[in-house]
Amino acid sequence: MAIPRTRPSAYPAVLSYGFRPFFLLGSLQAGAAILFWLPLFYGKLEASSVFSPVDWHVHELLFGYLAAVVTGFLLTAIPNWTGRLPVQGPPLLALALLWCAGRFVVFFSAETGWLLGAIIDCAFLLAVVAAAATEIIAGRNWRNLKVLLPVTVLLAANMTFHAEAHYQGVSDIGRRLGLGAAVVLIMIIGGRIIPSFTRNWLARERPGRLPVPFGRFDVGAITLSAAGLMAWAFLPDSAGTGAMLILGAILNTIRLARWAGDRALRDPLVLILHVAFAFVPIGLLIAGLAVFVPEKVPAVAGIHAFGVGAVACMTLAVMTRATLGHTGRELRASIGTCVIFVAIALAALFRIGAAFSPAQAMLLHISAALWVASFIGYAGLFGGMLIRPRLQVRQPRTAV
Repeated sequence: MAIPRTRPSAYPAVLSYGFRPFFLLGSLQAGAAILFWLPLFYGKLEASSVFSPVDWHVHELLFGYLAAVVTGFLLTAIPNWTGRLPVQGPPLLALALLWCAGRFVVFFSAETGWLLGAIIDCAFLLAVVAAAATEIIAGRNWRNLKVLLPVTVLLAANMTFHAEAHYQGVSDIGRRLGLGAAVVLIMIIGGRIIPSFTRNWLARERPGRLPVPFGRFDVGAITLSAAGLMAWAFLPDSAGTGAMLILGAILNTIRLARWAGDRALRDPLVLILHVAFAFVPIGLLIAGLAVFVPEKVPAVAGIHAFGVGAVACMTLAVMTRATLGHTGRELRASIGTCVIFVAIALAALFRIGAAFSPAQAMLLHISAALWVASFIGYAGLFGGMLIRPRLQVRQPRTAV
């Protein structure tokens, strides 16, 4: 018998699975954060935060939006790994409220005090790691404990971010450490789901060359790239760091080429995964080159290749696919879904372009508008699915 996954009569549908509240909250916060960001950046608005406008912007996308999506993904994937019921109902509501409290105290930390804000904000990721580890251990799914390592690094990066912003006036190591943890998560999770989903589609639609499955080459590429990103967090100007980042870019380009994305161009839900992962080697290459030729390649371009490219594109791709699949809908991209995919990819390209041409403010504004359109578009297209019960597929009647 199939393992029961939810108890839909006990609480609202939005609290039946982790992806529901956190994908909705994350997408709304991502759009709102950028709507606030540009007026803050230009001094048209003021936040009651101890963070500078740039630090608030970086923090809320890394430890607000990204933390929400990672939580939604983990709380949805872990039941599939362990066979256990998902975290749902009151415990899920408590996690969602803790995330919301973090957004409040960070924005008003000048009133609440930086330490209280840091404690409440960091408590969310600590609770997520604890909940995820408890479920994985209870299900004896030991091999997936390693997925929690980048999430734990993300928690450490958030703690570092708060401390640096308070004692130094600006974050430095914390922002790179957090972004590096996000990229490592994409290299690990993407290395599993991209060839798997591509293989499934190709086996059904276009038999022939299939993606190479996850193997030792992937482990080596991830290990070297993770070492390069860790060095980037602490020694961003070291020649050794630059060399590891560039080598990581080469290895991850080879990984992407082995996944047969060129054969899956007709399925937007698969294609966007390959496009999103392409920003990983792009970001690694730019970050590496910025070490050797900083006068020609700005480091901020690599940061936004990671953040707007790899992180935003991949999270939107995963959110869209998971929402369709886990609400009982066909895995098919609508026109609206294709529009938000194109918008977020263009937002990344314009933001990278703005980093290379800082005098062209219009590039930054276009990128921001496309970003907002992507995430508010997701909330508009998929919000109803997230708060309503899963569609029930009518089973055909059988002869007795």
